[in-house]
Order: sequence, then C-alpha cells, then structure tokens
Amino acid sequence: MNFQQLRSIREAVRRQFNLTEVANALYTSQPGVSRQIRELEEELGVEIFERYGKRLTGLTEPGREIVRIVERLLLEAENLRQAGDEYAGRHTGRLTVATTHTQARYALPRVVQAFRREYPHVTLALQEASPTHIVELLLTGQADIGIATEALATEAGLTSFEAYSWQHVLVVSPEHPLTRLPEPTLEDVAGFQLITYDAGFTGRRKIDSAFAEAGLQPEIVLTALDADVIKTYAELDLGVGIIASMAYDERKDSGLVRISADHLFAPNTTSVAVRRGAYLRGYAHAFINMFAPHLSRDTVSSALSEQDRQALAA
Repeated sequence: MNFQQLRSIREAVRRQFNLTEVANALYTSQPGVSRQIRELEEELGVEIFERYGKRLTGLTEPGREIVRIVERLLLEAENLRQAGDEYAGRHTGRLTVATTHTQARYALPRVVQAFRREYPHVTLALQEASPTHIVELLLTGQADIGIATEALATEAGLTSFEAYSWQHVLVVSPEHPLTRLPEPTLEDVAGFQLITYDAGFTGRRKIDSAFAEAGLQPEIVLTALDADVIKTYAELDLGVGIIASMAYDERKDSGLVRISADHLFAPNTTSVAVRRGAYLRGYAHAFINMFAPHLSRDTVSSALSEQDRQALAA
C-alpha cells in the first residue's frame, strides 16, 4: 500500500470516475492509474469500484467505507507535513482562502494587506466561489479557509465560527420616492422594481423570507453577484437596489442615497470555516484572527480539538 494508490482512489471519486482526468490531476498515465487501483484492490481483497467493462462507474459498498478511510489517511498525512513545517520554524507556505465576491471585495482587503505585511513569505491565494463551491473546496482540501454567509455553518464536515454580523441596505437615486419616506415599509419597497443578489448569495434568503412572511411578491427585475453592478443600475433609476451594507461607500457612491433596512430584513452572519480534522499552520490561525479578532488561536484550536474528541468517542 502506498500514497500514490490512495491518491488514485481519492481522485477517481473526485473526478467522477473519469480516469483520464485522474491521470491528468496526478501527472501520470491512465494505465498507471488503473494499475494503482487494481493493486490496492488486490492487496485488500475487495473491489472498491463498480465497473462496466474497463470503465469505473461507481463505488461498491466496501468501496464507500474504504474511500472514507482513504480521505482520513491523506488528511492526516497532510496534517503531519504541516505540523512538521510548523515546528521546524519554516515561515513559508501557501494559504488558500475560498470566499465570495462580496467578502473578497469589501471585507478582506485590509485583512489581506495586514497578512502580507506580517507573512511576506507565505503565498496567499484568494479563490472566489459560490458558497456551495466553497464547501466543496474545503472538503476536498483545495482550500484551507472558507469565508461566506451561506452554506458553511450547516455542513457537517466543516468546523465553522461566526465572524461578524451585517445588514442589508436600500440604495436608490436621489430623486426616488423612497427618499421622501422617514422609514419605508416592506409594502413601500415592494411597490417598486427591485435589483439585488442572485439566489444563494449575500443574504438573498433573508430578503426573500422577509417579503414572503409579509405576503408580498416583489418584482425583481435584475440580479447580480456583484454589488457594484446592482449599484450601477440603481443609480440609473432602473429599480431599488438591495445590497450588503459594507458595499456602500458614501464617497464613491455619491450618486446614490442609502436607506437603512435594519427594520426590514433580518441580520446576516458571515462565518469562517475549516475542514474538520485539518491541521492549521500558525499563519492560517493569524489570518482568521485578523479577519475576526475574537477568534484567537486558542479559541479555534480548542473547538477543533473538542470535535476531534467527539469524533473519536462516536
């Protein structure tokens, strides 16, 4: 049994049993991948994959359990390497942070700036993705830290922490009728065409829930991933923009009026998450603490250790 065999098994599942893609991912040949898989199956005495001819089509029942063990073995091997680097005093490495456009654009710039000053020899990669894709990147080890408002807190394979709360705001042109109301109601807002985020992004669920609970069906004429797009069309008076409060800049957005929506929509919570069982280097802890100062290394490490103990006891 060797690590190349284990990686071949893992990648076969990740690549949906496409051995050509597995070979490309592992920088080897397709026959080489097939051989690694067969050798491990022969050593274990069970078939891990279901087959149709020479093609892999799925996992057998023992294969599903074996894949779970393979994932744990490879995770611990990576943890061992990371721990060695940490305790050897190596201050180099790579940190991949998967996050949404809103967080990358508005919440993270100063954090990234501070991190680069503190850890100039660590390569920092920001990977923009949807919340569900961020979960996938964390679970497959392609990202070390995930930051998003949706999806992270409900994934069992992750350990998540509340980072900060925020609200939505309305943005309209200076001449818009809503600017003349002291405190617009949901009924007032629903009387106009709306521009806001795509479903599944930046607290959109809270917006939809508020209108639904009030028995209202607003006309959403445009959706976008980027608050700058929403603001552009709101400034053209094509609708009422609903954006994250952090995305409004009084100086840069002088062509828009900001209207508080604290009384209209429930607050949102952005979470930071890591893969359960993963070892975090000191610089990863530092990044988390820079982003959410209440999340000290001790706080995060204690939570991760407690979950490890619970997993062992289960």
